[in-house]
Amino acid sequence: MKKIKMMFAVVLCTVSMMGIAQTKKVAVVTFYADKQVGLKDVGLEAVSLVTDLRNDPSFNLAPLVQQFHDKFFKEYATKLPFTLLPETTVTSNAAYQSFKPEFEPGFEATRYVTAPGYQSITPNYGKANVQAMTKLFGDADGVLFVYITFELNKGFGIGGTASTKMQAYTNIVLYNKKGEKVFTINEHANSKKTGIMVGGVPVMKPDKILPMCQSALEELMADLDKRIEKIVAKTVKKL
Repeated sequence: MKKIKMMFAVVLCTVSMMGIAQTKKVAVVTFYADKQVGLKDVGLEAVSLVTDLRNDPSFNLAPLVQQFHDKFFKEYATKLPFTLLPETTVTSNAAYQSFKPEFEPGFEATRYVTAPGYQSITPNYGKANVQAMTKLFGDADGVLFVYITFELNKGFGIGGTASTKMQAYTNIVLYNKKGEKVFTINEHANSKKTGIMVGGVPVMKPDKILPMCQSALEELMADLDKRIEKIVAKTVKKL
């Protein structure tokens, strides 16, 4: 009998927590991809390589951002333990559109590709950007920063050549209305498509790198399809 009562209490508690989660409202305040591909894993800090790639108009990450945006709002959002405010609540907000985000020294807004209507607002530089967003959307219970980054990884090679793979990272960072970090989802996946290094230097042409980014993002989304519910299952009480 005691076991039955305990099980009933657990069910009631779970239902109660689900009810609490459903009342929470969160605003997505940024959605972007970083065009600056990381090269640390291949043993380089060749700024000119990544800068040239970043500034090349044919290195167009906009379709990838849109693909991840659609996947996020149509599928992943339904598995989160809270409700997202309509995107227009953010993107049509005049104060949001006129906001001037802060970037780390050496960073600039042109390196980021945003989904339509969003600003590139990074949560990593101090707390100024986060505090501004929680204040701007004070009616929400939290603010969510969503962005993707890419890192080139070195594979095996013979002689003066080596293979490379692209690694895509998703960063989904939630802050509550006090500006406190609730959770960070930082998942990654490697591309199936590969590139090459010649003489220790990776080939960084857009027509070679962009398909690798696409492949890595597809692998990442396939991984998230399986894991996102488990990743966020323990976050309800923190919001």
